[in-house]
Amino acid sequence: MIAIVSLTLEHRADSIGFRLIRIGRILDPAGNQMTPKSARVILQASALFAFLGAGFWLHALLMSASPGVRSAAPASANAADALQSAFINVADRVRPAVVHIGTVQVARLRHPPALGPFADDPAFKDFFDQFFGRGPGRREEFHQPGLGSGVIIDKRGYVLTNLHVVRGADGVTVRLSSNEESRGRIIGTDPKTDLAVIRFEPTVELTVATLGDSDTLRVGEWAIAIGNPFGLDQTVTVGVVSATGRSDVGIATYENFIQTDASINPGNSGGPLVNLRGEVIGINTAIVATGQGIGFAIPANMVKRVTSQLIDRGKVTRGWIGVALEPLSTELAQALGLRDTRGAVVARVYPGSPAAVAGLAQNDVIVTFDSTPVEDYHHLQRLSADAEVGKTVKLGVVRSRERKSLELRIAEAPDRAADTTLPSEGPR
Repeated sequence: MIAIVSLTLEHRADSIGFRLIRIGRILDPAGNQMTPKSARVILQASALFAFLGAGFWLHALLMSASPGVRSAAPASANAADALQSAFINVADRVRPAVVHIGTVQVARLRHPPALGPFADDPAFKDFFDQFFGRGPGRREEFHQPGLGSGVIIDKRGYVLTNLHVVRGADGVTVRLSSNEESRGRIIGTDPKTDLAVIRFEPTVELTVATLGDSDTLRVGEWAIAIGNPFGLDQTVTVGVVSATGRSDVGIATYENFIQTDASINPGNSGGPLVNLRGEVIGINTAIVATGQGIGFAIPANMVKRVTSQLIDRGKVTRGWIGVALEPLSTELAQALGLRDTRGAVVARVYPGSPAAVAGLAQNDVIVTFDSTPVEDYHHLQRLSADAEVGKTVKLGVVRSRERKSLELRIAEAPDRAADTTLPSEGPR
């Protein structure tokens, strides 16, 4: 009987029991028929050991699977800890490079004489000036404060910010994360991208932020905004890159914004948008006032091209081809035999411009610029603006359903000239 019971430990009790019931009789090990009472005892014992064996088997199965179950929770916790550590490391690394920019704009008002019939009375005039502090022709000054953010990009004290943060300012102060304040001066501004560079004289070793490669950004990447919203210095907020290449926002002439849902508020302007590697991928610029979680940042690669010129020359020199542009609509693309709407339509050619010399004409569609496919008219604006002055480039053009190749020499953009989107606007 021991031999039969031992088979239940190998998980074969059910088959044995089934065979025993099916046969209808039970034999002892010697082959003799056993009594019904003995058979019942053996059957009950077999069933008991079968249940015990099944219990041991289930226990072993659960114990073998439980390490994986138990390891899932620590793995998840480790991933969360790693992400949290990444955010902390970025904040620790970049916050010392973020500064508070304070501005003061002085408004001067001149009050006309208001003494009425007593204007000729010296006694009354002296009394009025003494107790009310003004008299005929007295000037009054009102100091309008402003604030924004900036990021240190050079150990010599160069700070990058938005132009609208310092536009019209009569005084600029730079406050470091250590609360040390210095007077700053505006080195150069670029209205077409809303960027400005300020310099102050550092008295300590500065932490400098690293500008990353914004062209490699992908939608969904983490984005960290650091700045001084509403004067709350060194505030860190987290979101993702919601979109890239945003244009037609109406903020600047050259637009190629990064869109993010990281919280950006008044005072964040000029502060950095950072990736998880601690690299500045953009400069926070604007938000949609009527929306939530819709902010825009100037991409770092555009920032690099502008700031290097502002530091070296105090202004930005851009290329110019001398045309006004408009979008390529689906209807026009079909009429011209184009497969899609990639390209830019020439709305006007300015007399004497490089485009006029090259033979560009109204309604030409520029599809390539120096072998680079043109996505839209904004893209062509940026390509021509970034081109080196004096360089000869080849333009791929579609005219009356025929493709042509024209050579054009890039000129320096006049102070108030740029490739525009509406022919009625003229150069600007």
